[in-house]
Amino acid sequence: MTPNAQLVTNLLWFAHPVLQTAVAVILIRRKLHRAFPVFFQYILSQILIFAVEYSIYRAGSYRWYFYAYWAGTAVSVFFGFRVIHEIFLDVFRPYHTLKDLGSVLFKWAGLVMLLVAVVVAFSSPASNSPMTQAILTTERCVRVIQCGLVIFLLVFCRYLGISWRQHSFGISLGFGTLAGVELAIVAFAAGSHISAAAAEMVNMAAENVAIFIWLGYLLARSPARQAATNLLRPQRWEQSLTDIQHPGTADSLIPLFEGMVDRALSRTNHAMQNYGATETSSPASSGSYQLGYGPPAHISTKT
Repeated sequence: MTPNAQLVTNLLWFAHPVLQTAVAVILIRRKLHRAFPVFFQYILSQILIFAVEYSIYRAGSYRWYFYAYWAGTAVSVFFGFRVIHEIFLDVFRPYHTLKDLGSVLFKWAGLVMLLVAVVVAFSSPASNSPMTQAILTTERCVRVIQCGLVIFLLVFCRYLGISWRQHSFGISLGFGTLAGVELAIVAFAAGSHISAAAAEMVNMAAENVAIFIWLGYLLARSPARQAATNLLRPQRWEQSLTDIQHPGTADSLIPLFEGMVDRALSRTNHAMQNYGATETSSPASSGSYQLGYGPPAHISTKT
């Protein structure tokens, strides 16, 4: 790496804790760390990781820096996955059934990622470190999920009443931007279309862009969720999932049928009483005619 490239890389690297500290201060001053506690923990962890890595880097111990770097990457992946879950819960906050379903799906996604990481770790060549391969695989899985979250919000924001100016959308957009750049770097590096120095520089620049996105969204005022005029579709999803989770039993239909029978009998009795009162007051009802017994008196019968 040339001296100029090394200088640019160091500047991009040192900008991370400065910008992340600004994000943490804004979260505290606007009391957004209560609304997004996991995201706040992620920012604090990144600042701490930089402090540890830089101290070891200045000490000149490559071995300990290697361990610290991959340990910090594992922590970042862990908090990155939890931030996705937090944003998902914030988006589906009015829909409790959909939120519960999403929580279950996220747990399964986490388990699948761990299984994939273990398989990759045991199937990696002996020359590579199994732990680093597992961390890399898990990180790429999380990046794919982060990109999918941004696409999901772009497609379904109109149905969920989410505005692109809300904080949850901005946090997911920052992660999605960083994830998209990292996945593109992996693709270009696999085809030998980009050098390691250029990939590192682009990756650090993408991290700074993501932090700037968070700063812009946190400084702006988040609008309230839209009215329920366009939310009929998620309400139907919510009701459908509720019906699936709590189906009606056979015993619950008995009171319904009993009520229907009682109403039918009451209407029949009322009609019979009105009909009997009408026949009694009519002139044609005099004589030997009674309801249901023989013909009227004025009708002659032949023997």
